[in-house]
Amino acid sequence: MVLTIGVLGLQGDVREHLRALEAAGADALVVRRPAELEHLDGLVLPGGESTTIVKLARTFELLEPLRERIAGGLPVYGSCAGMILLADRVDSGGDAIEATFGGIDITVRRNAFGRQVDSFEEDVAIDGVDGAAVRAVFIRAPWVQQVGPRATALGTTRSGHVVAVRQGALLATSFHPEMTGDLRVHALFVEMARAARG
Repeated sequence: MVLTIGVLGLQGDVREHLRALEAAGADALVVRRPAELEHLDGLVLPGGESTTIVKLARTFELLEPLRERIAGGLPVYGSCAGMILLADRVDSGGDAIEATFGGIDITVRRNAFGRQVDSFEEDVAIDGVDGAAVRAVFIRAPWVQQVGPRATALGTTRSGHVVAVRQGALLATSFHPEMTGDLRVHALFVEMARAARG
């Protein structure tokens, strides 16, 4: 059974996620309209700027449909800004963020690792990903400040910050696996979507 997994196409590394999903065995398509959410087996929320993505989702009348599908059990993977969008709570460091899509019982801190010039890479072991640690690319990345009882931490940096979490059919990383050519995080998500479909 081939799954159909969408990539929210409002901002971010859309093409890179599409390629990674297809290489992991899914049919991948860009999602920009509410009707395109209806027949998906899963959805990826790529990086970008979280407040801009929320504003664009509202403009494209996607905000409430996204929240409804996530609350209804749609498997979703969010990377970087996508992690912020899946978080139930956001510590924005004084910057306003009007809303998220929600779904994962975590508090995230936006831009926690610093500005663009502070971008870095590090190997991170991820529970559920076999083999060597994942090479994680962090660009203006968040980290998880608090993991609630419904969520599970899957990976931490050497400095001890949680950067990968899961709750049911929802997966989030503060890094960008689509940029490295390592398909294992996307393959994990495809398997999560397959299990959710039953």
